[in-house]
Amino acid sequence: MNDEANRPRIERASALAAELRAILGKLKRKLREHGGRSDLAPSQVSVLLRLEKDGPAAVSSLARAEGMRPQSMSAIITSLLESGLVSGSPDPNDGRQTLMSLSRECQKFLKEGRAARQDWLTTTIQEKLSVQDQEKLAAVLELLARLVED
Repeated sequence: MNDEANRPRIERASALAAELRAILGKLKRKLREHGGRSDLAPSQVSVLLRLEKDGPAAVSSLARAEGMRPQSMSAIITSLLESGLVSGSPDPNDGRQTLMSLSRECQKFLKEGRAARQDWLTTTIQEKLSVQDQEKLAAVLELLARLVED
């Protein structure tokens, strides 16, 4: 197919992409509203999620993983320490370093936030979508999963 014949397909895909991004952005904001503590910066959230996923880590390792300078990561960690969301303990393999990990308060915060978002979304789906619409949503989710497959 030449470019001119393909143009309607490209324009349709572009319009779908724009609409999908807009809708997902709204959904993300709604989930954030219903998930609790929203006063954290995106960089702080990213560090907390990395610690949750990968486990305790030194500030220098976190900086490398997040693609930032150690000084910038130190500022983020300091604010998280002050908020009681992370704690530090000596690295058993290198006593000169401190391993940062999630505090119990943070683990509870993450768990409760996820539960609140899940509850809100479950209730919203039940209230706004018929059984048939829920089946359509299930089919759409399969398509979305295909979009992000590697």
